[in-house]
Amino acid sequence: MKYQGKLTNWDDKKGFGFVEPNGGGNSAFVHIKSFKKRSKRPTEGDLIIYEQTKDARGKFKAINVSLVIDRKLNKAAYQKPRKFGYFIAAIFCIVLATVTYLKLIPIEVMYLYVAASFIAFIVYALDKSSAKNGRWRTPESHLHLLSLLGGWPGAFYAQNKLKHKSSKRAFKNMYWLTVTANIGALVWLLGAQGQQFLQSILG
Repeated sequence: MKYQGKLTNWDDKKGFGFVEPNGGGNSAFVHIKSFKKRSKRPTEGDLIIYEQTKDARGKFKAINVSLVIDRKLNKAAYQKPRKFGYFIAAIFCIVLATVTYLKLIPIEVMYLYVAASFIAFIVYALDKSSAKNGRWRTPESHLHLLSLLGGWPGAFYAQNKLKHKSSKRAFKNMYWLTVTANIGALVWLLGAQGQQFLQSILG
C-alpha cells in the first residue's frame, strides 16, 4: 500500500529523517537509500510517496520512496508521447475509414481492425485484473500479436484508459514496432500487389 506524507526532522548530513503520513497515522523512519530515482536531495518538508514496513524491532520504516515533485514531472513528461499516440490513432482511423469508403480496400479489413481492437481492449482489461489478483497473466507476446494483427488502436486506448502497460519502456517500444509494421502492411494492401492479394483471398 502506498502512502503520501511530509518529511520531518530530516538530517541531510546523516541522510535520514521521518515521514508523517497525510491524514494521520504512524510516522516512519526514512533513509536516503530508500529513495528511488530522484531529481534532487530530499529536504525538510518535502512531500513523498512511500510504502511502509516494519524493521526487526517492530518500528515503521519507509521503503520504495519517491518525491511527489518527481512523480509530477514524470507524469508531465508522459503527456507528450501519449498525445502523439492519440494523434497517430486518430489519423489512422480517419484514413482507414476514407480508403474503405472509397472502396480502395474491402470493408472486411475495417471489420478486422474493429474486432481486433475490441478483443485487445478486453485482453488488456483481463490482464490488469489478473495482475491485481495474482492470477495467470497474459504473455506480452500475445498482446503484441493482437496489435500486429490490427488491434493496436484498441490496445493503445486500453493502455491509457486502464493505465496498464503504459509506463513499461521495453513493452512500449515493442508495441510501437507492431504499430509501424501493421500500418506498413495496410499501405502494402493499397498497392497493386496488395490488391491482388486481397482479390485472391476474397475472390
